[in-house]
Amino acid sequence: MPAAQDIRILLVDDHLSMRNLTRYSLQQIGIRNVTEARNGQEALDALAVNRYDLIISDWNMDIVDGLQLLKALRANPLTQRTPFIMSTANKDRAKVAEAVQAGVNNYIVKPFNVETLRKKIEQVIGALT
Repeated sequence: MPAAQDIRILLVDDHLSMRNLTRYSLQQIGIRNVTEARNGQEALDALAVNRYDLIISDWNMDIVDGLQLLKALRANPLTQRTPFIMSTANKDRAKVAEAVQAGVNNYIVKPFNVETLRKKIEQVIGALT
């Protein structure tokens, strides 16, 4: 069981308000070590110098979107096993299937609450302490 305080998360979303809301939710869970990126390219830049225990990424973003980011991570031996949760307002089953095919570990639909976020994280990395 990972300790929430030790988990390093890369949070990727092009909307500051969504990053703030998600960061606040993560803090409620006990996760404080959060790095933010505004798009997939910024996330790839961050991953070039740091490792993370989990990536939570929006799907729809400019420059490099969440699906492109996921595919880039899965193609790189250094990041191919990094847990990845896709966050999006799109509930379309075809989109979910596309993300699963690309190797997503979990999927969360916006808007979400703290407990839903906790459950999604625990499904991917194990129960938090």
